[in-house]
Amino acid sequence: MITSEKNASVRLPLFIAAMCIVVALSNYLVQFPFEHFGMGNILTWGAFTYPVAFLITDLANRQFGAVRARNVVLIGFVLAVVLSIWLATPRIAIASGSAFLVAQLLDISIFNRLRNGNWWSAPLLSSIIGSAVDTLLFFSLAFAARFATIDTMFGHEDGSLAFAIEFFGLGFNVPLWVSLAVGDYGVKLLIALSMLIPYRILIGNLKPTRNATVVR
Repeated sequence: MITSEKNASVRLPLFIAAMCIVVALSNYLVQFPFEHFGMGNILTWGAFTYPVAFLITDLANRQFGAVRARNVVLIGFVLAVVLSIWLATPRIAIASGSAFLVAQLLDISIFNRLRNGNWWSAPLLSSIIGSAVDTLLFFSLAFAARFATIDTMFGHEDGSLAFAIEFFGLGFNVPLWVSLAVGDYGVKLLIALSMLIPYRILIGNLKPTRNATVVR
């Protein structure tokens, strides 16, 4: 057990660093539409990187338990917001920070309740629900016109992406940010499924610490 705790103390900073890198990178990439295959109006590059944050949280939760997993999220949140202000804009950083904190803490709570079930149920369901909450909060705060005053406060141009486009060819218009949010969430669902592969591989090398199975 001493060896397990010692290894955990070494790995904890690695989880925090990985979280910070993933979130900051995603905050930068979400500003760029995915222009390939005619998907520029429904997808951003950030959708491909951000789901990795849920993998990091779930692995931390499995090894350390909910309390330390929350610490990974909180420390990663602070560092990521600071880096995001530098890499993106204050509005993106505020939106990302708010969405990240709510979604990741929700992910931890759901994962913790399901951790003793099938190996795949906790990471998959917590990521699906957490991604939905994150997408809704992030895109509405970062790009909706009603929150455009955030840009003005910090001296930035309005990045609301509020102009209307046809929604997936269904014959009605929605703001561009809504279309982007739906597209991003669809990709996040696919990546959440694919993240089960590295999760399954890595859990064999991440032995839970003494308090990891305690539900809090």
